Amino acid sequence: MPRSAKDIQLIELKDTISKLNELILSQTRTMDSLQKAIEDLRRELGNKQAEVDYLKAKLFGSSSEKLKAPFPGQMNLFAEELPDDRTLKIIEPEIIDVAAHKRERKPKATYEEMFEHLPRREVLLDSLTDGEKSCPVCGTPMVPIGTEIARTELVFHPAVLERVDYMATTYECPDCKDSLEPQFVKEEGDVPLVPHSYVSTGLAAHAMYGKFINAQPYYRQEKDFENQFGVKIGRGTMAHWTIYCAQNYFSPMIGYFHRQLVKRKYVAGDETPIQVLKEAGRRAQSKSYVWLFRSGDDGLSPIIVYQYHPTRNGDAAAKFFAGSEPGAYINVDGYAGYNKLKDFKRCCCYAHIRRYFLEAIPKGKEKDYTDPAVQGFLYCNKLFEYERSYREKGLSYRQIYNRRLKDQKPVIEAFMAWIDKQKAPNGSRLARALTYAGNQRPYMMTYLEDGHCSISNNLSENSIRPVTVGRRNWLFCDTTDGADASMMVYSLLETARANGLNPQKYLEYLLEARPNKNMSDGELENIAPWSPKVQACCVNKS
Repeated sequence: MPRSAKDIQLIELKDTISKLNELILSQTRTMDSLQKAIEDLRRELGNKQAEVDYLKAKLFGSSSEKLKAPFPGQMNLFAEELPDDRTLKIIEPEIIDVAAHKRERKPKATYEEMFEHLPRREVLLDSLTDGEKSCPVCGTPMVPIGTEIARTELVFHPAVLERVDYMATTYECPDCKDSLEPQFVKEEGDVPLVPHSYVSTGLAAHAMYGKFINAQPYYRQEKDFENQFGVKIGRGTMAHWTIYCAQNYFSPMIGYFHRQLVKRKYVAGDETPIQVLKEAGRRAQSKSYVWLFRSGDDGLSPIIVYQYHPTRNGDAAAKFFAGSEPGAYINVDGYAGYNKLKDFKRCCCYAHIRRYFLEAIPKGKEKDYTDPAVQGFLYCNKLFEYERSYREKGLSYRQIYNRRLKDQKPVIEAFMAWIDKQKAPNGSRLARALTYAGNQRPYMMTYLEDGHCSISNNLSENSIRPVTVGRRNWLFCDTTDGADASMMVYSLLETARANGLNPQKYLEYLLEARPNKNMSDGELENIAPWSPKVQACCVNKS
């Protein structure tokens, strides 16, 4: 049946409305998509801005991991008692007057305390004329009644190089000198430290100390020898001394350190990259690693061993500790390579966890206790405050164990519960901090099992620092032999320093003793840094 013009117009209007609805729906979906994209971009921009703020603070800001003091009247995040649900609540600040804190200053050290170990020489001041020594009232000559210190100076005596020629006297048999076989004899003297070299134990120790303690590369020392003494000692020559001494004299002692360290119940580890130019099958730009293994806070003599390894593979740690007693404690960071230490009880490092939260605190939010990153930081900081109080009170290891269970275990439980409740934008620094802390959950309470265990891996971080500081100066090792030798020297110097020795004196002492592979552990013990004999002659004293 034919439709009227009005019906046709109505149908067209309905079609138009339907198309408009579809267009509106499509535009709405597009707007939603664009809005989501804008939110994602804003989130990404926020993450990038936080990254920029972090890098600027890293480059130009303070390296301290302490937060600034809170606003006047700001309450602490932590109450004295934890609620039954083991979670910590934010306390709203209220304005109160706080009396100014008076900081107790330690008395300034006297010269006698500062310089008691230095050689001392007295210079008598007595240049007054006879007239000046006469009494201004009656003119009678005055008599001396005593002396007193008018002033003190520290006099620096620059190092000197001295050439020593060892003269061997040759003896001849007078009865045989005209025969077919004349007889001669002469004293050969001691074998040189390095064959066909003029280096002495003192010069070798000085060069190694300069590079590995003062971070002065051999090329700078080469210039210094030339400028100061007018002597040309090439950088390659000094490197050769180091490698030869390490392979022939230091290696037995490092092996002894290793055997003693794997017997310890409390150890720690860390690693840092270095560059070695000439490694078989690898490019010069490849990243190699220094592995550090050291004793923990066990009350025994510290042992610190550095090892070069081409990679960061955890097999390096597993190989080093092969043969260790099962059940020992190791304190390390969150690197998964340490998972290969199956027989160890692993303690996490709360300093690393705290650092992640510190780096996640937004700029300007350092005092905002409602910010999740600040809260995470303060959970960790609370644990360190307890540890600090234990040290100040001089508690025994057993007392520390008991106090940790009472004070710190509830805080850790609350911290874990708090982590589970947090939500953070993907890719943000807070998300990284929460992920890192969550991954450390299996190891968070291990240190509570024994008072000797440490809450952080700061011992290792402090020990790895000489390598990282030196690396900024010497930049790379040329060969694997050089890398191995460098790690041996670092091991000796840092172990000596940890045992209270003058590291250069100890290195010179060891080069005089010249340990070898045929020495027993008893003989090596006598020349170890903790030996009473070594302690008596290698400490700083007059």
